[in-house]
Amino acid sequence: MSIRSLEPQILWNHFADLNAVPRPSKKEERVRQFMVDFGNNLGLETIVDKIGNVIIKKPASAGMENRKTVILQAHLDMVHQKNSDTVFDFDTQGIEMLVEGDWVRANGTTLGADNGIGVAAIMAVLSSNEIQHPAVEAFFTIDEETGMTGAMKMDGSLLQGEILLNIDTEDDDELSIGCAGGIDTNTSYTYSEVPVKANSKTVEISIRGLLGGHSGMDIDKGRGNANKWMARILWEISQSISIQLVAFDGGSLRNAIPREATVLLAIQATDAAKFHELFDFQVATLKEEYQSIEPAINIQVKEIDAAKKAINDADFKRIINLISSVHNGVFRMSPDIVGLVEASSSLARIIISNGSFTSQSLQRSSVESTKSEVAMNIRCAFENAGCDVVQGGDYPGWKPNPTSAILNLMENLYINLFNEQPQVKACHAGLECGILGKHLPGVDMISFGPNIRAAHSPDEKVQISSVQKFWGYYLETLKQIPIKN
Repeated sequence: MSIRSLEPQILWNHFADLNAVPRPSKKEERVRQFMVDFGNNLGLETIVDKIGNVIIKKPASAGMENRKTVILQAHLDMVHQKNSDTVFDFDTQGIEMLVEGDWVRANGTTLGADNGIGVAAIMAVLSSNEIQHPAVEAFFTIDEETGMTGAMKMDGSLLQGEILLNIDTEDDDELSIGCAGGIDTNTSYTYSEVPVKANSKTVEISIRGLLGGHSGMDIDKGRGNANKWMARILWEISQSISIQLVAFDGGSLRNAIPREATVLLAIQATDAAKFHELFDFQVATLKEEYQSIEPAINIQVKEIDAAKKAINDADFKRIINLISSVHNGVFRMSPDIVGLVEASSSLARIIISNGSFTSQSLQRSSVESTKSEVAMNIRCAFENAGCDVVQGGDYPGWKPNPTSAILNLMENLYINLFNEQPQVKACHAGLECGILGKHLPGVDMISFGPNIRAAHSPDEKVQISSVQKFWGYYLETLKQIPIKN
């Protein structure tokens, strides 16, 4: 079945058009022009602000002129991640989409449903002559996935809406009214290299097949972190035999749980049998511990061409001890909202090569004070190991407002449409609403969307029936936007 034949066709066709345009974070030039051309071709007022966000304004449909103006908001960029065996160039190729039963996914890459479905839903309202809606300000931000630059540097004076609908959540029974803020911690360390010992073999260890996922939304699911697993394997083996670390490459994106890692090691030929015994034991241990969470663990070792240089023994111990001990995962659960992760840290990226060790991690919290605490925790661990630490990209959380008028409207509408209570939640992810609220004081905000699974990973998929459910709810919400005061 073709993507373009799915219902609602207007939404899926816009999604297919959007996914034909490469749109990595910080490289949004093509998708920005795509949106500008889209707005101009419709004859609508189209604005690009100084940072590169796109705003398209559409007057109210007939009979809706007295309703409050609504800001419809989504982000243009997407996470670009692929499986290691997938040949794909994100800079030149459009996403290859597949229909599998009730789901749409991509062929070995991220799908871009986060946040392409939201963008497509807004495009559908802008392009339709049949959908009833109040005056709309479509606000498409850039660089949400790698720093929320578009939201951070937006010009709030360009928007006059009183209600903001953010279409960027991943469960169709949820209404989000709060989110976590975040801060990036980037570290660096310079080490000296030494010759690989005589009579050594060089081996490559690879970890593949972990679920990965969003480092905020999925951080409490107990999934494996390939960087932590690899450090654990190396630490355990090094307690019994001498090994030399040649290189370490783990994870890919700052906001994704690392699902793959590779290291190169030099081992003494006389220790080869013992090495494989120790390696097999560690693999078996991890598989036993994670058998109910990580069903596709694939950890392999193979001999490769001999390396000539490796990290010196003292720095090897220092760095592996650091990676093994630094906090990763949930830091604190919220004492006020049941089931909400308040603070966390994800060790996202590790590179050790040619005399340089660098890391990237992301700390999140819905409370500013605990965000500072977990960031301090990570900073101190790296500084104690002698690393240079740079923290930045700090963005605020979104404090929940349970008395919100748009929440009341959408909660009651959900009950009437689906005969069940929606889940009103704050989420442990960096929604743009926290930042948007600083630029748009007094604007009533809410976030919602269809079912999306495994966002930020090549397993990302969006549920067709859920998109249809979301679509009807979305259109009905637009019809019921209240009259201006």
